[in-house]
Amino acid sequence: MTQNTEDSEAERNRRHAEERKAVKAERDVMMQSKTQTGGLLLIHTGAGKGKSTAGFGMAARALGWGQRVGIVQYIKGKWITGERRFFARFPDQVRLEIMGEGFTWDTQDRARDVAAAQAAWEKSLEMIADPELDFVLLDELNVALRYDYLDLDKVVAALTNRPRDKHICITGRDAKPELMELAELVTEMRMVKHPFQQGIKAQRGVDF
Repeated sequence: MTQNTEDSEAERNRRHAEERKAVKAERDVMMQSKTQTGGLLLIHTGAGKGKSTAGFGMAARALGWGQRVGIVQYIKGKWITGERRFFARFPDQVRLEIMGEGFTWDTQDRARDVAAAQAAWEKSLEMIADPELDFVLLDELNVALRYDYLDLDKVVAALTNRPRDKHICITGRDAKPELMELAELVTEMRMVKHPFQQGIKAQRGVDF
């Protein structure tokens, strides 16, 4: 390495250190204003893959901190999934209710789907009210609302009046605007590519 190159690299390192120092100072000021804590309403929606995965990841994170978790699955039915197998290992920390009857194109029975969604909502209300649970995941609730299986106004009212020390995560595409307005966090998954479009079927450990 020549002397000029060494000088140039040293100058880059000096500028980098100065820039990072300025960024840290800005962040320190910003963080001083972030003083609130408490339960959050979080929504993962959009057409891309990863909505339920993100929700279950948050549930695993809560377990890592010794918190207790409630999970209600609205749509996917009784089929065996990796998350079902995993969370069953924590019976003292996780309450898992698999309430769906399966995908709507499989059931082809709206009355049955409505009844399953309403039963799932009752379980959801129990978990939301349960002071022993720190984090509640309502997986695919957005889908149940999309098909009008539940009364949106009642869902919004219950979530508006939720305990303020509890985190609630809702997943599923086509989240209702009323829920997104209420939530503190909304993430939209955008699909860029999907293996199904390439003729690859769902696989263990990746899709279920």
